[in-house]
Amino acid sequence: MLVEAQPIHQRPAWNTGRNIGPKPPLKPRHIWAIRTRLQHDRRVRDLAMFNLAIDSKLRGCDLVRLRVGDVVLGGTVRLITSIIQQKTGRPVPFELTDTTREALTAWLRKRPADNGEWLFPSRSRSRDHVTTRQYGRLLDGWVALIGLDPALYGTHSLRRTKVALIYKRTGNLRACQLLLGHSKLESTVRYLGIEVDDALLISEQTDL
Repeated sequence: MLVEAQPIHQRPAWNTGRNIGPKPPLKPRHIWAIRTRLQHDRRVRDLAMFNLAIDSKLRGCDLVRLRVGDVVLGGTVRLITSIIQQKTGRPVPFELTDTTREALTAWLRKRPADNGEWLFPSRSRSRDHVTTRQYGRLLDGWVALIGLDPALYGTHSLRRTKVALIYKRTGNLRACQLLLGHSKLESTVRYLGIEVDDALLISEQTDL
């Protein structure tokens, strides 16, 4: 007697319904639109975090673990600083623009002084910092403010935004590598999504 085979119920793939692949950088008009909305809504912490994410080009895990001392010296927000990346153990320098320094100064005035050394302390866990997941949720809210689809963007969108613009304007891969803290130039090429045609175009535009 033959027994009819029962259908096998498989779990859906982890990426079902998700947009997989590199998240695009924000465009300059997106950056200014988000800044304007955060300023209008008086979201001082979020504005400081957003601006710092753009300037620092840090991974989310490094951004949320920044300490006040990483960006402040002698009671003033630094012009340039450097931190050791968790993933690579390599130092990465970054500049703080006037826009970011103003936003950080405003946040430091408002930030509760008893929240320890973290630059962005958690609001739900005493003496701890904002998590990378919370940072991701904040980003979803920021892009949604200006009508963008949060599913299309991620924390790496902010990490690659400034270097993508630098590469577009200068074609200087080595500079982008240093700013991202990559150990290999190939990693920077992949991260920025540079194609062979892009490299050839830069080469053609360079006269010797």
